[in-house]
Parts: sequence; structure tokens; C-alpha cells
Amino acid sequence: MASFHRLLLLFTILCICTAESAELWSQFCNHNSQINSTQLSANIDSLLAELMSGTVQNGFSTISYGKAEDQVFGLAQCRGDVSSEDCSSCVEDASKQIRKLCPSQSDARIWYDYCFIRYGTNKFFGQVDTSVGIIFYNVENVTDPDSFNKELASLSDKISSEAVKPGNKGLGRGKKQLSPFLTLYELAQCTRDLSPLSCDQCLAIAIGNFPTFCNNKKGCRVLYSSC
Repeated sequence: MASFHRLLLLFTILCICTAESAELWSQFCNHNSQINSTQLSANIDSLLAELMSGTVQNGFSTISYGKAEDQVFGLAQCRGDVSSEDCSSCVEDASKQIRKLCPSQSDARIWYDYCFIRYGTNKFFGQVDTSVGIIFYNVENVTDPDSFNKELASLSDKISSEAVKPGNKGLGRGKKQLSPFLTLYELAQCTRDLSPLSCDQCLAIAIGNFPTFCNNKKGCRVLYSSC
């Protein structure tokens, strides 16, 4: 698959803010991957049902369903700081919407604020995938870019280090008081099928986009299939 980035504008304040679990951020339907049999279509439906069930239990699930050319692989994961109820609601919504938005594709991904779902006919578990990047950024600039970027780099290093620790399940988050009235919040998360080394690699690529696409912006969000 050819690498590309799709850029979207997002008006935010300087934080990662709480939103409705059903808030759809973006989706990717690989139009080079057409569903060519009724069996494959049925397997995708069955896979999504099992992903819903598995993810509710611990916030993460990977499964395969079917055989031979009709086999499909799937992954679902909730954001590590959301409740089990919000996780369940998000995965249920995402499972329904991904089939509506990508009805004819066997390779599809969907990003919600609280969860992520992906399926495909190629086994992608454990592999870093940054081939599709969704980048949102605040159109407003910070007032003191030199100080801001220094603090952002320091916080990015800190939460990336937290995310790769085995006990943290790919999640790192933190905040930094920039002034009495302004706080910088940052969150990073890898899919839990990645090794610590692969997680670190994915986050480095994502954070590396900040100077290019989000330079001096008050907010930025980079969404890949692996982090």
C-alpha cells in the first residue's frame, strides 16, 4: 500500500479533551481490497462480533476468523484511560459504522475518540503500520513557541517512555503546567500487539510529525494504525 497522509483541520483548546464515546474521527477503506465472496463478507461480520465481545473484557482483542482465502484478521482496542462502559459503547458503534462506511472493502480501519478497530485479510499483528496517517491540528498558534516546543518535547519523551513499559499496556500520558492558567496535556498509546521496541518506533514516527504538520500549534493529534 502506498504511503500517504490525509490532513484534517480540528479546532481544539490546548489539551486532549473528553468527548462523546461515539465521536467518529476518521476511517480508511482500502479500495484495492474488494470483498469478492459472500463467505468473506460473512466472516468479517462474525469477526466484528467476536471483537466486540473480546474487547469489552480487557479493552483489547485480536482474533482471526475463517479459512484460506476467506480468512480475516481483526484488532480492536479502547483508549487506556476510558471506562469499560465507554469502551463497550465505542466498540459497538465502531463495529456497526465500519461496515457501513467500508461495505465492499476487506481492509478497513476506523478511529473513534475512545477506540480503534481494524480488519484485513493479511495478518498484521505485531507489525508497525504507519502507512495511513490521519493528522488533526488546531489552527491557532501558541504565543511563546520556543518555550512551548521545549516543554512539548520533554513531555513527549516522558510519555513515550511510559508507553513502552510492559505493565502500562502501551499507554503513556502526562501534563505540564505552562503558566498559572495554561496546562499542556499529552497522551500516547500503541496497539497492544506491538513489542516495546515497535511501540517506541511507532510513537517516534508519530511525534516526529509535530514539527512538520503541527509546528507551534495549540493542539495536534496523529492517528496511525499502530499508535
